[in-house]
Amino acid sequence: MAPRDFESNDPIAWCPGCGNFGIREAMKLALSEIGLKPEQTCFVSGIGQAAKAPHYIRCNLFNGLHGRTLPVATGVKLANPELVVFAEGGDGDGYAEGGNHFLHALRRNLDMTYLVHDNQIYGLTKGQTSPTSEAGMRTRTTPCGAIEPAYRPLALAVMMDAGFVARGFCARSRQLADLIKQAVEHRGFSLVEILQNCVSFNHVNTAKWYSHRVYDLAEENHDPADRDKAYGRALEWGDRIPLGVIYRSGRKSYDQLAGDMTESRSGDSDRVPELLDKLLAGFR
Repeated sequence: MAPRDFESNDPIAWCPGCGNFGIREAMKLALSEIGLKPEQTCFVSGIGQAAKAPHYIRCNLFNGLHGRTLPVATGVKLANPELVVFAEGGDGDGYAEGGNHFLHALRRNLDMTYLVHDNQIYGLTKGQTSPTSEAGMRTRTTPCGAIEPAYRPLALAVMMDAGFVARGFCARSRQLADLIKQAVEHRGFSLVEILQNCVSFNHVNTAKWYSHRVYDLAEENHDPADRDKAYGRALEWGDRIPLGVIYRSGRKSYDQLAGDMTESRSGDSDRVPELLDKLLAGFR
């Protein structure tokens, strides 16, 4: 299938120049090159400008509550393991309201891909600071500058031994599409953080600002299997910001572990009625 086969007919409500457009193009390119059909994918999103992205892609879609993307995506994957499941949202949706779910998704390592559009601001609600906003950022709600330090989700993901951790940039659609493909092909939880500009509310971290700072890890002989070095790369921010695969874990995914457990207990199948009777007796 061609990228155009994944285009939706819904009118797009993003601002002209929004970084979401580049992410959408990379997503369509990745899906077409993987060889997926629209009916083989399911996107789950919450609330926000980034969470609108699946509305503009031809796919199965569940649009849920703010910050509750990952629990729904988990349910979708467990109910239909054959689907390629994507969770998608923004830095506010995913790291603030959804922060606790993010922690447990990293721990669980279920086979899905989480795409987080990081523009370091809340866009839909008109420009408040988000967890990834830098200290000192001035907005309508922080006129004297934010006092909290910025959250570093990729470092947290490496520390939690996430299955796959990568970062892309909306202005590099070809590289971003390749990262999404690698994330899908990895068996386990894959986090792809995507740097993007917000032309309406973040006039600091612009596309030009990112372009002067990002560099490609593939050109630095970085080994994604080296967890200690990956943690250091994940903390890099400021004058140099790494793009590419930061970390890749070798630990088993949730479905593999569940399969191992089921196989080890396969001899108990004849005892199922007895076990159920015992369980039900406890409620009498």
